[in-house]
Amino acid sequence: MTTARRGAKVPARWRLLVCSLTLLVSCSQEPLTAADAHPDMPVPTRASHASFSSTSVNGVEVPLRRELKAQVPADLSDVLSFYRTELGKRGWQERPDGAMVGADRARLVFASPKGPGMLALDRAKGETIIDLVQRNTEAVAKANFLPMPGQARLIFGYLVPDVASLSIDDRTIKIEGGLNHPQTLDLPPGSYSYELHVSGHLVRTDTITLAAGQAWFLRLSDDDSKSDQIY
Repeated sequence: MTTARRGAKVPARWRLLVCSLTLLVSCSQEPLTAADAHPDMPVPTRASHASFSSTSVNGVEVPLRRELKAQVPADLSDVLSFYRTELGKRGWQERPDGAMVGADRARLVFASPKGPGMLALDRAKGETIIDLVQRNTEAVAKANFLPMPGQARLIFGYLVPDVASLSIDDRTIKIEGGLNHPQTLDLPPGSYSYELHVSGHLVRTDTITLAAGQAWFLRLSDDDSKSDQIY
């Protein structure tokens, strides 16, 4: 006689737990899609955090530089694939120069419709950290902040006229000063130490590292504020 054995019964609470875990896994593996928070700088729908910032100047209606910082609980490879697809849809063309892709870190350089773009991805605490930057060449040129080819441009000023000077790259530059009267200086790529003197007194020393094609607003205050990259 053949005896049929029935499988052991699984308690209902365990079946519910298994179903919940299955649902959780399937949700976590959903493909990344764009949340369309910004037409030019897409954010993955599953992002746990996202923030936008921009740099603007008087007299120029559009930002000189825009930046997205975000975090998403997804593999770096998935986030990288998402941005290659979504940025490609928006006319961003990936450039081979400066590109680096690793297991926990990636850097991509783009030519976007408005100017140079950069995507940086890193891993931290189980999430992929996103830093996406777009620079607007036309806006920077209109503001007269676009550096000469192969150079970087510093923009600086001082509120009080004719009392301050900037020492950098073995030269001393008198700062004319006054509100809305910035001065510019083009330098080759590299790291530079600089000093600010006001009425003959040294009030600040610092260093700045410049790359070709960048423009920086040089902080000349006597506090710890850092210089800002505006292009």
